[in-house]
Amino acid sequence: MVKEPRAGRVKTRLGREIGMSASAWWFRHQARALLRRVDDRRWDIALAVTPDREGMASRFWPAQLPRLPQGGGDLGARMARLLRPARGPVVLIGADIPAAGRAQVARAFATLRGHDAVIGPAEDGGFWLVGLRRGAIAPRDLFEGVRWSGEHALSDSLATMGGLRVALVDRLRDVDRAADL
Repeated sequence: MVKEPRAGRVKTRLGREIGMSASAWWFRHQARALLRRVDDRRWDIALAVTPDREGMASRFWPAQLPRLPQGGGDLGARMARLLRPARGPVVLIGADIPAAGRAQVARAFATLRGHDAVIGPAEDGGFWLVGLRRGAIAPRDLFEGVRWSGEHALSDSLATMGGLRVALVDRLRDVDRAADL
């Protein structure tokens, strides 16, 4: 899941500390590096882009990667929209995770063999990865009422997963503030 990497539109909490241009620069380079780190023949990569129109037409993202519009709503609504129609297994990852790579993605897919869902916790109380196994049915209220961008995002999200068998995988650090760099 990626945002169009423009100053003032991406990594704004980080931008308030280091400058909006600097935070957009960091995100552009981080996202490109992440795409190289997770590229693997064992899975297909698609970019879920926002804003929809700008992201679908962007020349920033690699042209060979298919793109899906995230659509409107908060982060939870956009993630649920991407997970529900997937024929699975499917894993969504954020683009601001410097330690994410092939090994972590492979571990998430392997974990889905024995669980309905997988989440990769972030050190700040959120999460950097979420996935569903093939055939898992996402609850109707998946991610509804989650307090995003804070210490409750993971616990709130887990509470929306109803009867799904959920496993946690690698705890990684995302980058929201200058100290995270």
